[in-house]
Amino acid sequence: MLRNSPLRLMRWVAAVLGLVLVAALAAAQEGPAPLVPAGTGALPRVAGSALQQMPVAAFAPAPAPKPKTRADVARFRARVEATLSEAGADKGYWGVLVADAVTGETLYALNPRRYFVPASNTKLFTTALALATLGPGYRFRTTIETRGALDRSGRLLGDLVLVGRGDPNLSNRKFPLGKEVERDGLPEKIVAELADAVVSRGIKQIDGDIVADDSYFEYDRYPSGWALEDTAWRDGAPVSAIAVNDNAFDIQLRPAEREGEPAWYAIEPWVDAYRVQNEIITGPTGSERKLGLRREPGSLLIRVWGTTPLNAGAQSLTVAVEDPAEQAAHLLKRLLEARGVRIYGAGRARHTPDASPGAATVLAEHTSVPLSDAVRVINKISQNLHAELLLRAAAREKTSTPGMEAALKFAQEFFESAGIEGGDANFTDGSGLSRRNLVTPQAVVRLLQYVAAQPWAEVYRSTLPVAGEDGTLADRMKNTSAAGRIQAKTGSLEHVNALGGYATTAHDAKLVFSIFGNNHTLRGRAATSVVDAICVAMVEELGAPARRAARRAKKK
Repeated sequence: MLRNSPLRLMRWVAAVLGLVLVAALAAAQEGPAPLVPAGTGALPRVAGSALQQMPVAAFAPAPAPKPKTRADVARFRARVEATLSEAGADKGYWGVLVADAVTGETLYALNPRRYFVPASNTKLFTTALALATLGPGYRFRTTIETRGALDRSGRLLGDLVLVGRGDPNLSNRKFPLGKEVERDGLPEKIVAELADAVVSRGIKQIDGDIVADDSYFEYDRYPSGWALEDTAWRDGAPVSAIAVNDNAFDIQLRPAEREGEPAWYAIEPWVDAYRVQNEIITGPTGSERKLGLRREPGSLLIRVWGTTPLNAGAQSLTVAVEDPAEQAAHLLKRLLEARGVRIYGAGRARHTPDASPGAATVLAEHTSVPLSDAVRVINKISQNLHAELLLRAAAREKTSTPGMEAALKFAQEFFESAGIEGGDANFTDGSGLSRRNLVTPQAVVRLLQYVAAQPWAEVYRSTLPVAGEDGTLADRMKNTSAAGRIQAKTGSLEHVNALGGYATTAHDAKLVFSIFGNNHTLRGRAATSVVDAICVAMVEELGAPARRAARRAKKK
């Protein structure tokens, strides 16, 4: 019957082949298959058959073709690879991550989940933490208080206490901050205003001490990972809840009137706690200026040496104070005495909370500028001390814990709540001066994406330096297509460069990016030029329409 029915024969063969195929697939996926029970009408498994030995992949559908790489991304990648292959950069370790700010799509990634020392890119995290937890309108409060009694003659029977709570701007900085940092009077301006307020209360004599109380934060001046050589200078000023004039003072130097004589110097703001060993000699007119400074840890002796040319202008060396609270106490004492107040006690610091009974009376108070202004100073000029104060202030305000360990734990919990994977951001300070900080490019981009969704996003973005215009980017990417299109935080330490922030390309694409360079030996412009070249490529290439890019390629 089969001979007379070709159609039936074909159907029978197809059924047989189908059953054999099913058996072969089962054998390949599950190992040896049991024999098919009798009476099922199915064919038994045939050992060694060709179909049985064929791999499953032979019957799998063909893989879908990979999506074609965007032409603009391909051009950007080529330019990045060329930049990083140049001499000097080629020996470094680099990480780059660029994402579309609107869709979140990753456009380019190089080591996005590897660790890098972030330097001052750490401030991106610290300032976001402060704005999120304290709010842009938060203000710091500094007071002068006493637990003593004030009699009718103006005599204070007790100590006069300056109480700090982390205000980073107890100085003469002018607000709102413009493209240049401007000063508004003497460095001790705010402390002088507090002294005026005390005198206005009728105080003429103080029988106790002048105390500066910085116990709002735990007494822990230097975060883990700071280098010893940093601590003598303003960039490594010690952390204290009282921070007058950025916890630093200037040694102002001028040449003498005759060659060969010692240079003149002055300390501003003046306190008599430090001794200067002046070994700077006035050199010939037009000679090179060479200056050096050294202060041993814990010492109040400052040695300065070198030469300064005859008829040269003034030069300042900004030195970190040893104990900010003690410095503030001496300064307040001097300012009160200059206003006619007789003081019988000494100037001293208090680093632990006062356990004296009774409530304190507030005699004078200073309220800071809004936090948004403080963040602007930090990010525009990369102010280390201020970032440290914001980290501690946010944790102290929200957890009532004054210690650094608690502050770091508080920060880590916040970053994880912001969508940053645990372990992607590891900090031991708030400024980035620590060499122990480790961050991935992915963490930076995710932080910036989180910020973009917050109600204070524009406040945050406005605090970042603008390429070719202001802050630490004022002199970078000038006269390039990236000028005015990059808003980002810089970062630099020895062998470290970083830049992370937002970009608007020449084709109006909105981007979020992070760039890190570690373990290179490039210095100064040679180092920043690598990062800047990547930014320029990003602005010029990404987001370019295909037709426009093709036309530009033909012109070349």
